[in-house]
Amino acid sequence: MPIILKYIITAAIVVAASELGKRSDKLGALLIALPMVTILAMIWLHVEAKGSEQLTRVANHAYYTFWYVIPTLPMFLVMSKLLKQGVNFWIALLVYILGTVALFYLSYFLLKKIGIQLF
Repeated sequence: MPIILKYIITAAIVVAASELGKRSDKLGALLIALPMVTILAMIWLHVEAKGSEQLTRVANHAYYTFWYVIPTLPMFLVMSKLLKQGVNFWIALLVYILGTVALFYLSYFLLKKIGIQLF
């Protein structure tokens, strides 16, 4: 599949989600909450990989995505709370990013102790 086609499809979905978000906070959030980027990545991996590599790559992608998503979730609540309290958007975003990085490292060390290697 030509890379430009992948860009066009992926960009169209992101733009559609942001446009929907302008009209309805709840529907925009629902659309974005769906793992569209992950689903698209798995589709691209499946289409472009050959033989048994297809299933292994898609399976690994799904497995690691699960573990990487978990640390991001609490920070959505933190950012929402900060913005509702009147904190500047850019500061709230910075807190979100730094908090997510901290939670990623915490997850990495905790999961490593139970035998799950993320990096």
